Amino acid sequence: MADTKLDAALRSEQGSRPAGRLRREGQLPGIVYGLDTDAVSVTVNAHQLGSILSSKTGANTLISLQLDGRTELALARQVQRDPVKGTLIHVDFVRVRADQTIQAEVRLNLSGQPEGVSQGGMLEQVLHSLTVEGLPGQLPNEIEHDVSALDLGDQLRVGDVQLPAGVNVTNDVDELVAMISVPRGLAEGEGEVAPAEGEEGAEGAAEGGGEEGAGSTEDSGSSE
Repeated sequence: MADTKLDAALRSEQGSRPAGRLRREGQLPGIVYGLDTDAVSVTVNAHQLGSILSSKTGANTLISLQLDGRTELALARQVQRDPVKGTLIHVDFVRVRADQTIQAEVRLNLSGQPEGVSQGGMLEQVLHSLTVEGLPGQLPNEIEHDVSALDLGDQLRVGDVQLPAGVNVTNDVDELVAMISVPRGLAEGEGEVAPAEGEEGAEGAAEGGGEEGAGSTEDSGSSE
């Protein structure tokens, strides 16, 4: 995961009024903290940060904050947005170290056509992201797992997902990720043997003949 540069400036004014003025000027108030270092208030370009957060790596983008003549390696966390407009309001940057493991939420994509789906089943994915741990430079943008081998009724659990080298998952290994469900009609039809050609017609004719014979008997009885 390559880091992305973002200019930041120290912010001295506090309060809602100065923060509102900054937002109108296209700047976003925020704070930088972590690694046993004092927290500092900053501002960053709202449009640039928005582009980073909307990129493929999203909130897991490793950011090199260019702050007061030095570089702070950080991740954007606790991103606040306006509930109506959806615009950025505030952001927390958490300092990280290139040689220290961190945790992050990573999107999980399932690829391939499962065997069970070809047989009439349905792929149901119940877990769409994993919490992984690794060095900032080793964290993947996303994790992809091939489910082509899954058959009817098969389940995929966290422990079955293949992870990149140097990355560990913190989810319970038995947590369900996806399964191939069997439709009710398909399940009820299992084990049934289709009648041979001609059997159904012969059976129907025999039943029909019995009913007609019974009717003839009734007719002969009523005529007496």
